[in-house]
Amino acid sequence: MFDLVHVWVIRQLTLGEFSSRQAVLWKAVAMAAKIAVFAYGLNVLSHFILVGLGLLPYPLGPALVVATMLTPPVSFIVAVIAYSIVGLAIYDLGVSRQRFETLSRTDMLSGLMNRRAFLDTFEAARGPVALILLDIDRFKSVNDTLGHKAGDDVIVQTANCLTNVLGPDEAIARIGGEEFAVLLTGQGTEQAMEIAEAIRASVEGMRLEISGRPVSISVSAGVSDGVAELGFSELFSGADRALYLAKASGRNRIVHAKELPGMPLSASIPDDGQVGIERGRLSA
Repeated sequence: MFDLVHVWVIRQLTLGEFSSRQAVLWKAVAMAAKIAVFAYGLNVLSHFILVGLGLLPYPLGPALVVATMLTPPVSFIVAVIAYSIVGLAIYDLGVSRQRFETLSRTDMLSGLMNRRAFLDTFEAARGPVALILLDIDRFKSVNDTLGHKAGDDVIVQTANCLTNVLGPDEAIARIGGEEFAVLLTGQGTEQAMEIAEAIRASVEGMRLEISGRPVSISVSAGVSDGVAELGFSELFSGADRALYLAKASGRNRIVHAKELPGMPLSASIPDDGQVGIERGRLSA
């Protein structure tokens, strides 16, 4: 009996039962009604048992009237209060856990997914996928010339640009200092390249002003596609090497992993620390 009650209570107190404070109240009322009926039945049964044993010290009729008048409302009120307290505690625990889970999967600066959340999303993907790696060109020069606050602003604006192009429901992550990743599901090479180009053009078209100075930025991107079952490492390797080639080829461009055969790993990339300031405009 105890085990049955224990299992029933645990089932009632699962986090999913209390999705809102209103849900807690309704659940408390429903549970209190059941408890009131149970308490009343137990009270009546105990009176009849005492009568059968000759132990009831007062007449049965008046006793049942009193039990009917007091037991249901008192037990109902007590149960509502007790269940509400427990339910609200569980609701608050669920909210805190959800908030912690969200924070643990979010990059605090950009508001995008972090690397862990992105990897989890990839692991859950099936079928055709495309991976786009993006890197802000000459980002180091922004930090060195305008300061780290300016660099943070550039990252935030770039993240906003990615969200505007792709929408809030796509898997977009900041996986490094100035490096971002996009996971596209059900997309082939052509579609992935078109989306990557849309991102590149949108970033290039941004008009930023930092510390009173107009700043233009660009991104380079590497694209790799295949089926999710290939694994993240293989797709990431292709996209990463494609990104390397895009940077080495002059930046502000898109390269697909299919363009990689014969690429020397020692390809020279121009110094990201170089920056030109002309007519009050920083080319980052």
